[in-house]
Amino acid sequence: MAFIKRYFNQILLSLGIFAAYFATRLYNISSLPMFTDEAIYTRWSQIARFDANWRFISLTDGKQPSFVWLNMTIMRVVSDPLLSGRLVSVASGFFAIIGIYLLAQEIFKNHRAGLIAAILYIIYPFALVYDRMALYDSLLAAGMIWALYLQILLIRHKRLDIALILGMVLGFGVLTKSSAFFAIYLIPFSFILSNFRNEKIREIAKWVGLCLISVLMAYGFYSMLRLSPFFHIIGEKNSIFVYPFNEWFKHPFEFFLGNFNGLIDWFISYSTIPMFLLIFISFFLGGNKFLKEKLLLLIWFVLPLAALALFGKVLYPRFILFMTMPLLVLSAFSLNYILDLFKNNLIKTGVFLAFSLLMLRSDFYILTDFARAPIAKADTDQFVNAWPAGGGVKEIVSFFNEKAKSQKIYVATEGTFGSLPTYAMEIYLDENKNIQKRGIWPLPREIPRDLVEKAATMKVYLVLNTTQVSPDNWPIKLVTRYQKGIGDSYMSLYEVTPNR
Repeated sequence: MAFIKRYFNQILLSLGIFAAYFATRLYNISSLPMFTDEAIYTRWSQIARFDANWRFISLTDGKQPSFVWLNMTIMRVVSDPLLSGRLVSVASGFFAIIGIYLLAQEIFKNHRAGLIAAILYIIYPFALVYDRMALYDSLLAAGMIWALYLQILLIRHKRLDIALILGMVLGFGVLTKSSAFFAIYLIPFSFILSNFRNEKIREIAKWVGLCLISVLMAYGFYSMLRLSPFFHIIGEKNSIFVYPFNEWFKHPFEFFLGNFNGLIDWFISYSTIPMFLLIFISFFLGGNKFLKEKLLLLIWFVLPLAALALFGKVLYPRFILFMTMPLLVLSAFSLNYILDLFKNNLIKTGVFLAFSLLMLRSDFYILTDFARAPIAKADTDQFVNAWPAGGGVKEIVSFFNEKAKSQKIYVATEGTFGSLPTYAMEIYLDENKNIQKRGIWPLPREIPRDLVEKAATMKVYLVLNTTQVSPDNWPIKLVTRYQKGIGDSYMSLYEVTPNR
């Protein structure tokens, strides 16, 4: 009881922060339509759950398996497969908010800076979007936050237990996404936090040895992927998104400026100008105090961003989510410093709102009208307004389930591997014995014979997603079509009518 009385305010505030986090992440979480990559990862998780031989199924597309493993576990207690995957990200964000609080508190030795960092994470539009989606990126961001926090603890305390925990976090990170290797590559930069002028050689050697233990553990975790015959596909998949060295040397800086401008534009659209200013002025507040700490946080953003700008071939906003986490801590430092300038709590609240109002505006749209959210257009297009979005999936699945209650039906979908409608039908209709399914890609000039033959004995339906105009000469009639957000892309449902 004495402990509770002593820390009552802190406990109450922490509970309030956690409540706010879950309220923002769980509110309307199923309103966003299924995104193409979500459908892929969800289907992998379903298959891995029921067939132990396919626990490494994600490697068939060059993706590490940790998200799939977590998702297939949650699927045991959550009936909606898509919601299960999104809850993995909600849980990841919860660990991220704890990690970012500890990181800010440890690096600046300030409890309130940690609380501000946690609050900024809650209202950060970038985190809000990905903490609510069945994608790898929130899980990666959480792992990177904890990796940075543990690296700071390791350089300051040089303890074996910290090194072992760091090794496990790094290992889990590289089992999540290849981007987590940045956490390993950036370990040497944590040395700037040491008092190297007064540091004994023995202490430096001890730190190096502990770092090596962490790195060896991480590569040990990663080595388990070699048990799969599909391990080599990771490298092949990475080469789709980043240029291998042999290609990059042919045009080393040709795409750097364009990539860099695009990445910064995505970052500013998510973080808003006020937060960008907080990051910038953090280096001018407080004099030289914590300068090394600020530099380390900046390095964790600048170096991965520069590498992605240099080598990036195909880029998406989510690639930089993990890089921006240290910048939230820099923003928290600035905001904490500015709030200390005022004594009146009402003024402090006004100052905080002034810097966060644009983020709160973005949050409102993300939660209520994602299609018009003032964030990176690449994301609103992919997730709601363009062909990768799953607008119409729920309605079409419901339509098929209703039709199949009293008769057998046949469902053909556009696409095979990686196709949104094909995977969505497998996810939600796979156990319905009255529904037969197949994917078609590419669409042939003439309608496949089996569709016409089956249409003579049962209802046959066709779902088109990327094709916006019905194929010529196909005996089909439009049943309905669903607009994707506010874009000009539709998911269309047709019925095969051979006697038309």
